Amino acid sequence: MSTDRNALIKRRVHALFITFVSIAGCMFIFKLFSFMKTVKRDELAGFAFDPIFVYGLVALGFLLLLAWAWMTGQLRNIESPKYEMLERFEAQEHAERLALESKSHE
Repeated sequence: MSTDRNALIKRRVHALFITFVSIAGCMFIFKLFSFMKTVKRDELAGFAFDPIFVYGLVALGFLLLLAWAWMTGQLRNIESPKYEMLERFEAQEHAERLALESKSHE
């Protein structure tokens, strides 16, 4: 019962997060287009076009990286790498202890 409730809460928080990020993204795009309209009318066209274009390319690159990570399954089970890292660390520590013990017995 508790796990069902936790899953429901997680889904709601996730949906709320996605909603807020989507709204913020739409607002950002709206402000970017209104800024571009303003730049076309004023003398700032040469000044502002290059940074906005580069910023857009960088944002597009991050969006493509996010899409690639999602499509290749890199965002599933994001908790397991930290446990794998800790297990590898413990195995390495154990191997080092064994190596030190074998050297001390020689």
